[in-house]
Order: sequence, then C-alpha cells, then structure tokens
Amino acid sequence: MDAVLEDFRTAPIDAREKALFEFLERMNRESNRLQREDVDAVIAAGWTEEAVYDAITVCALFNFYNKWIDATGVSDMPAAAYDASGQRLAERGYAPAPPPAVAAEDREAVVGS
Repeated sequence: MDAVLEDFRTAPIDAREKALFEFLERMNRESNRLQREDVDAVIAAGWTEEAVYDAITVCALFNFYNKWIDATGVSDMPAAAYDASGQRLAERGYAPAPPPAVAAEDREAVVGS
C-alpha cells in the first residue's frame, strides 16, 4: 500500500491496476481533456466499462467531499471514531442498523385493535 501511495508507477502492482491509477490521476489533473480513447485504454488493460464508471464515480465523490470539507471547515474525526466505524463495517457492512424492536403493546397502539 505504501508503495502505491508513494508512486503507483513503480509500485509492485500489475499493469492492469497501473492503467486504472494512471487514468484516475489524469482525471484528477485534467478531467476536461479525457477522451474515449482514455477509457478504452483502461478497458484494454482488463477493466470493464462498469468498473471504469465506478472508479470515476468514487474518484469524483472523494474530490467533492474533500473540497466540501476544506471549504466548510469540517474537522477530522478522532482516531477512536475511525476504529469504531471500522469495527461496525467489519461486523455489519454498509447495511443500516436494524430498527429497534417494537413491543407488542406498542404495535397495538400504532395499529389499533
């Protein structure tokens, strides 16, 4: 992971991943200059069009969130909050918590007799 963050071009990852990172780097620097050929190169490296679409979407959303956070002054979470979030995701994934159980008498009051 550190090698990819340092420089994906020299990191010990396969050419398929390097092609995707190269595309995303170009998207970050000059998205207005991307052409169909750029997408085709990533597909030729072994990615599906859907995977490229997903990568574009994730990259764009992170760009949006980072700019929004910077501009609004939202502060970072404490390390313990990241730990709790990771634990929750490991246990339940991204599914929302189940609703609290409703006692039978409360259901009767809502539904009526």
